[in-house]
Amino acid sequence: MSEDFRRNLMGPEPTFLPAEEDVDARLAAGEEAVDLAAKHPTSSLLWAILADEAYSEGRTIESYAYARTGYHRGLDALRRNGWRGTGPVPYSHDGNHGFLRSLYALGRAAGAIGESDEAARITKFLDDSDPLAQAAIEAAL
Repeated sequence: MSEDFRRNLMGPEPTFLPAEEDVDARLAAGEEAVDLAAKHPTSSLLWAILADEAYSEGRTIESYAYARTGYHRGLDALRRNGWRGTGPVPYSHDGNHGFLRSLYALGRAAGAIGESDEAARITKFLDDSDPLAQAAIEAAL
């Protein structure tokens, strides 16, 4: 477990998703997320990047769709890695970045299109996953 993540000792263990080493290496080498998404469609990180790019360009509906895809891919990955619907998903663990960034992007886009109930649910989910995630994501953007 990451040393800087604090959790409720009575609650479920944190979930740590595997690192996406190939995706990270290809991004670092300058490949574009839009090109990589077709090769790595299960990567929440790539969908989160696409959501951020679309949002920054004013393409809110596309951002929402990309973020929702990343969110669902992330839920699939969490379940495959032992998550049972609740419990910490620490942002301090690099493998969790894609899911948490997708979750953040989904809440942001939902708010932008007037889906205030969904935006509130997503914000709570993000905070329940890691109370420090939102600030860390916003600082990285």
